[in-house]
Amino acid sequence: MTDSRLTLSDAQRLVDEWIHTYGVRYFSPLTNMAVLTEEVGEVARLMARQYGDQSFKKSDEGRELADELADVLWVLLCIANQTGVDLEAALKKNLEKKTQRDQERHRSNPKLVVPEEEIESKK
Repeated sequence: MTDSRLTLSDAQRLVDEWIHTYGVRYFSPLTNMAVLTEEVGEVARLMARQYGDQSFKKSDEGRELADELADVLWVLLCIANQTGVDLEAALKKNLEKKTQRDQERHRSNPKLVVPEEEIESKK
């Protein structure tokens, strides 16, 4: 059985191939930034309805969080491709930065500490 998982580099390459095969060309980076904002808004709308207090509307029918998140990832991959960013390398570097900067920060945040009674109740 073959592993069907994609690396970020694979995903960037597949998006680039799709754009050049079916999409004619990339939208301009500024247009893609606007499209990214629009797609993130669609994720926010769905999250507010699925996990928040807003009720669904007829226009929300058929929308799936996975698909909306994939739309965000798609545009992000497009922006990375057209600006020469290797997302795999960038993510690794970003994780290193966060580890150095935040290795104790979150553990010492009283807002994130799980109350002892909650730990006990799960035993």
